[in-house]
Amino acid sequence: MKIDSKVKVRDIAGEKVVIMQGHLGADLTRIVQLNGSSQWLLEQLSGREFEVADVVALLTSRYDVDEQTATADAEKWVEQLREQQMIAE
Repeated sequence: MKIDSKVKVRDIAGEKVVIMQGHLGADLTRIVQLNGSSQWLLEQLSGREFEVADVVALLTSRYDVDEQTATADAEKWVEQLREQQMIAE
């Protein structure tokens, strides 16, 4: 899987967000607010193929978290990206 190339992190009023434009001219714009971890993961993974295991490795290398917790968090994070159509597979 890969982060969709249309995903761009923006700074709006001091908050990091991703603005997802609607399709076919429909007014379906969504704003996805990012916490620090999500922003960092997007930065690390943008522009390359990755698997959940890569997300786990990043989380365990940066944070004091065990592999089981990191795996659960990584799976949830990837699922949320899919729900927001931020993943190109």
